Amino acid sequence: MKVASILAAKGATVETIAPDATLERAAQRLRTAHIGALVVSTDGKHIRGVIAERDIVQALAKHGHGLFAMHVEQIMRRGGPTCALNDSVEHVMADMTHWRVRHVPVVDGGELRGIVSIGDVVKNRLEEAAYEVSLLRDAYLAHR
Repeated sequence: MKVASILAAKGATVETIAPDATLERAAQRLRTAHIGALVVSTDGKHIRGVIAERDIVQALAKHGHGLFAMHVEQIMRRGGPTCALNDSVEHVMADMTHWRVRHVPVVDGGELRGIVSIGDVVKNRLEEAAYEVSLLRDAYLAHR
């Protein structure tokens, strides 16, 4: 299964935030959109970084109450993994494990095309497993 299949099912909408936005604004956006990460971008096409719930929690432990006045670019993750539309889901899973992240932006032609979360990957794997069970059950019943 390819990343493009996940995006076809869930959509390619990506929530982005400007690097100069406050962390208070980022936390509000995460809550209202019911998501775990925002792609940091000035134009919605080019990635500057990713800010996830985990980044905010770690920064809160380090900076205390002053955190919410800080800017996204001060704590965002730079350089982490990205994937392409043609990458396999297994490749994305391996990158998530290696980098210890839960969200991987999808880039094609140098531009942001979507984002894949650990939830998307798990859902995809469960659907594949259910399909395989169905095929095996049908094959077993056909040969009885």
